[in-house]
Amino acid sequence: MALTPDDVVTKQFQHVRFKEGFDPDEVDDFLDEIVVEWRKALAENEELKAKLAAYESGAAPAPAAEPAPATPAPAPVAETPAPAPAEAPGAASAGIIELAQRLHDEHVAEGRAQRDQLIADAKAQAASIISDAETRGREEVAKLERERAQLESRITELRNFERDYRSQLRSYIEGQLRDLDTTATSSGSTPVSAIGL
Repeated sequence: MALTPDDVVTKQFQHVRFKEGFDPDEVDDFLDEIVVEWRKALAENEELKAKLAAYESGAAPAPAAEPAPATPAPAPVAETPAPAPAEAPGAASAGIIELAQRLHDEHVAEGRAQRDQLIADAKAQAASIISDAETRGREEVAKLERERAQLESRITELRNFERDYRSQLRSYIEGQLRDLDTTATSSGSTPVSAIGL
């Protein structure tokens, strides 16, 4: 169980009947949990301090290059790391922030590259679709123009046929009327009984 400060603040103990206070066993168990979590936190803190000291000694060769006195002087060594933890959180957080910023910039650049690629692909696809549509449109217009020309030619043929037909029909009817007139004038002197009616 990960214990948080809020857990400690909000912990409610059951009241014991017949006497005042809380159940001692429950309080002891909770305090044991606190001790376990606290020890974990302290161990983790020490581990991080050791890693930070190793990192700083590797990153800053000047303090490591100084020769250590031959006589045992653990006090200066102990004093040297002591200011480092005070600076370490700032330095570590600055490094983390820098790393996060770099990762952010990389992700943003990658996102922009993907965006640009998608836009370029979409534009190419749109250009292809427009080109195909224009080609089909031109083909349809050319086809309709050919059909229109054929229909106009057929209409012209039909008009010529109508004109010729009317003219022939008029000539025929006029010829029949002339024949009728000539027959009527010649039969006008012949009695009807002679015609055979």
